[in-house]
Amino acid sequence: MKKELDSYQTMDVLGKSLPELIVTIYNGAIGHLNKAAANYRANDLAGGYSSMEQARKFIVHLYTTLDREKGGDVAENLGKLYTFVIEQINLVQATKNIEAIEDSVNILRNVRDGWMQLSEELKKKPTLLNNDQMKEMPLPGTVSVSI
Repeated sequence: MKKELDSYQTMDVLGKSLPELIVTIYNGAIGHLNKAAANYRANDLAGGYSSMEQARKFIVHLYTTLDREKGGDVAENLGKLYTFVIEQINLVQATKNIEAIEDSVNILRNVRDGWMQLSEELKKKPTLLNNDQMKEMPLPGTVSVSI
């Protein structure tokens, strides 16, 4: 069953545009942060910690795949945002501060929503960016998502 699920997830990822893949990564981070908040509210400290670690993996992936050379100030600012969220994750793991989780979720949702808008615009106007221009975007050229 796991092999079939992995195959399905691979096909799902292969069929997405770069902005859609980035949205998928944001959704993973947001989902795990929300799960961590629910775990901490239920006093499930181990579950909360585990979910925070999963969220961290998504954010670290976003951070490490930034192309600061091509992305300039935008990539630099995204890097600072990801650093802040990672610091919030560290804070939450030490303090179990659910408000810090909610703040991080709100930040990530705002950025994710921008990527969703870009993705929708690209669907409406596929010539808005060609493949070469997509490669020039200040973001990862390859994305791997594991659950």
